[in-house]
Amino acid sequence: MARCKSILAHNTPWALITLATVLGAMASAAMSGCGAVAADEAQVMSASWPQWGGSSRRNNHPVGVTLPESWKPGRFDRRTGQWDRETSENVRWVAQLGSQTYGNPVISGGKVFVGTNNGGGYLERFPAELDLGCLLCFDLASGDFLWQHSSEKLASGRVHDWPLQGICSTPLVEENRLWFVTSRGEVRCLDTEGFRDGRDDGLADPPEIAADPREADVIWVYDMMSELGVSPRNMSASSVTVFNDLLFVNTGNGTGESGTELPAPEAPSFLCLDKRTGELVWADNSPGENVLHGQWSSPAAAVLGGVPQVIFAGGDGYLYGFRADRGEAGKPELLWKFDCNPKASKWTLAGDGDRNYLIGTPVIYDNRVYVAVGQDPELGEGEGCLWCVDPTRRGDVSPELAVRVVDGVPTPIPHRSPRAIDPDAGEAAIPNPNSAAIWHYRSADLDGDGSIAFEETMHRTLGSVAIADDLLYVIDLAGILHCLDARGENGQAKPHYTYDLLAQSWGSPLIADGRVFVPDEDGDITIFRLGAEHSEPIDEINMGGSLYTTPSAAGNTLFISTRDKLFAIGK
Repeated sequence: MARCKSILAHNTPWALITLATVLGAMASAAMSGCGAVAADEAQVMSASWPQWGGSSRRNNHPVGVTLPESWKPGRFDRRTGQWDRETSENVRWVAQLGSQTYGNPVISGGKVFVGTNNGGGYLERFPAELDLGCLLCFDLASGDFLWQHSSEKLASGRVHDWPLQGICSTPLVEENRLWFVTSRGEVRCLDTEGFRDGRDDGLADPPEIAADPREADVIWVYDMMSELGVSPRNMSASSVTVFNDLLFVNTGNGTGESGTELPAPEAPSFLCLDKRTGELVWADNSPGENVLHGQWSSPAAAVLGGVPQVIFAGGDGYLYGFRADRGEAGKPELLWKFDCNPKASKWTLAGDGDRNYLIGTPVIYDNRVYVAVGQDPELGEGEGCLWCVDPTRRGDVSPELAVRVVDGVPTPIPHRSPRAIDPDAGEAAIPNPNSAAIWHYRSADLDGDGSIAFEETMHRTLGSVAIADDLLYVIDLAGILHCLDARGENGQAKPHYTYDLLAQSWGSPLIADGRVFVPDEDGDITIFRLGAEHSEPIDEINMGGSLYTTPSAAGNTLFISTRDKLFAIGK
């Protein structure tokens, strides 16, 4: 049975996090200038991984990368945080982050960007003890700090902006523009050069900020809370994506402090902005009052079946496919919707129910959409399910339909939470002849002993799948890595193996250079050869700090952000 050996970040005593924040500031000073120049700088500088999942398809599988077979992170002085380079192997540089990091590193234009909190204390006007959401920019070749975007905490507190969690959004970069979601529920566009180019490219900044090359240069801001009345649950965490000139984002609208009431049921869940100006193109409220808890997923986009589509994962447990265009009169065209839960399932705030919502990002591969259900990790590992969906069907393409049966005649009924049907009221679930489900996976008796073991069960997940050569990998919250055939077989899931990491995992696998890199909360990167037959790891490397993120790779460098450090790994 998988065991969680680490303390969840939300349950960590705040005194310890505060201490880590102060020590982080000391370490950032100690590690400055310690970066090693890449052996082949031109190759590194020309490579990119510019958004969560690399592209709008969101599949964590960079091609053409060459990574070291192994590495050693090296030792750090416990008092000063100083990195002992001589004890490391195949590590180009290490940069200090905040005391807590959930953002995944992205690489573009010779820079590395990552969201964290202010524990690094890079700016004098914002000492490390001050709680902020921070987006940091580092030089790709050396790891030197370049600039920081700082978001002050919301006055409403943890109901909207949980303490010390920093920026949980992973940014998107195109040329010299960057977009991300702040901890304040804002979509922001930045100049990737900051003020280092000597220009203020956007909003008029105070002179003391515009004169400091270590500050971020803001182009535009769209405040989803003030403009649309959005009320995010605990944290705004969506990672934006683009399709042509359109920027897509989950708003994060969710429940209030009690976790049961929805303060803004009329506020939209899904948003489309003009990426150049930040102007609202359209907003959609499909989940409406059926949002179960929070909405922390991120959209995906691609041309599917000849139609440009943007895929949103809702806090009601539905997957939604919209036409990825400007819509009409501020409204998008809904192409299809898919309920990822059985109609008889029920949501409970205690976490012991069997209706889930979606936190992991939908992944598009070979004209199919893959997503797994999950919940807030504080609500437990629970029952999960992984879906493979055909996005070319139209309408309600859920596996089941909720109906009310009167005199033997079934009539469809609207969806509602916490349960879609009430059997005592003559309601039932019937198979949907228009279902887009290709296959789904909940468990498998892989050892053929006639029973389902813990390791043979798909639990809730926070992460997304990664796929290469028709092999799908996904990690559930319980720390079980599942390897399946992405295509399935005869309409059924076709699992190959599972592996127990013996620690919870909040992240997603990365497939790169013929290997699968799997992060967990104990700080281990477990590495497998790509292949259905490679069910045992070839290496397990501890990074010295908890991992709540997913590794990234570009060129000949692997990037791993631990709780408080960013590693650039390469020969």
